[in-house]
Amino acid sequence: MEAIHIQLTIINRADQALVTYGRLHPKQVRCLELDDMRISANAASLCLPANLIQQLGLAPLKEITALTTSGYQQVRVFQDAKISLCGREGVFQCLELPVGEPPLLGRIPLQDLGIEVDWQTRHLSVLPDDNEQTYFRA
Repeated sequence: MEAIHIQLTIINRADQALVTYGRLHPKQVRCLELDDMRISANAASLCLPANLIQQLGLAPLKEITALTTSGYQQVRVFQDAKISLCGREGVFQCLELPVGEPPLLGRIPLQDLGIEVDWQTRHLSVLPDDNEQTYFRA
């Protein structure tokens, strides 16, 4: 299944917290606007190449074994990546990809944001969150 290309904003949430506590000027918050983010049916998580993670200044969290297109590999996981898509925001962990690999947005962040992908029409639908049809389940 071919990936869908979208525009996505990623912000360093730890920087935003420092602004809240008066330790950082708002203009110093590291942020990226990605015009060619790929939504992948095969990816589960937010996955960014190492150079984008470095630009955002995300903090490392742990190393894990992950199934990649190249097989099982050790990958680093970073924290505090805040994404904005279709008017929704959420903070997620991020898996590190080699430099040169395309950034990917997987199923878990999309589900958490209440965004569904129609792979046939290549359209994103924002699920309701403000009435009895809400996608949230306690």
